[in-house]
Amino acid sequence: MAKLVFSVLMIVVWWTLHALQMDEEVAMGTVHEAKRAIDRAAHAAAQQLDRNKLEMGVLSLQPESARGAAWDYLRGNLALDAELNPLPGSFLREAADVRAFVVVNEDEVFPYTYRNSQYGYEVTLARPGVVLIVHLEYPRLFGVLAPVEWDLKGSAELVY
Repeated sequence: MAKLVFSVLMIVVWWTLHALQMDEEVAMGTVHEAKRAIDRAAHAAAQQLDRNKLEMGVLSLQPESARGAAWDYLRGNLALDAELNPLPGSFLREAADVRAFVVVNEDEVFPYTYRNSQYGYEVTLARPGVVLIVHLEYPRLFGVLAPVEWDLKGSAELVY
């Protein structure tokens, strides 16, 4: 009888550990998918040329268009609504929080090094570009465990 009880307890422990491992793997898949979405959003934003300045031979980004393109890509790739809250079917459960959106334009001296000590991020841009930092939270399957949170960073520069 003792062996039977021990076997049942070990099966429960094994299933619990297996479920925790699967939860961790889903979280890692989420962070990789979200990082790709952040990178795509930064790249889309960095391609929003200011056509008026381009006519004068100046490479510059249009900040409003860049912001709009970044938000469109975030919404599309992370399945978010207009306020960056998750839509039904999204792998996120909490809203995406854009912590930094910086358009580095022609008024800087290139190569330009952007530093953000709060998030431990540094990137050097050779031409106008965009820096994007988004905070995401992944809820754990087990309510006992705290959610996993990431500050995902992306940057891109104008490609011509």
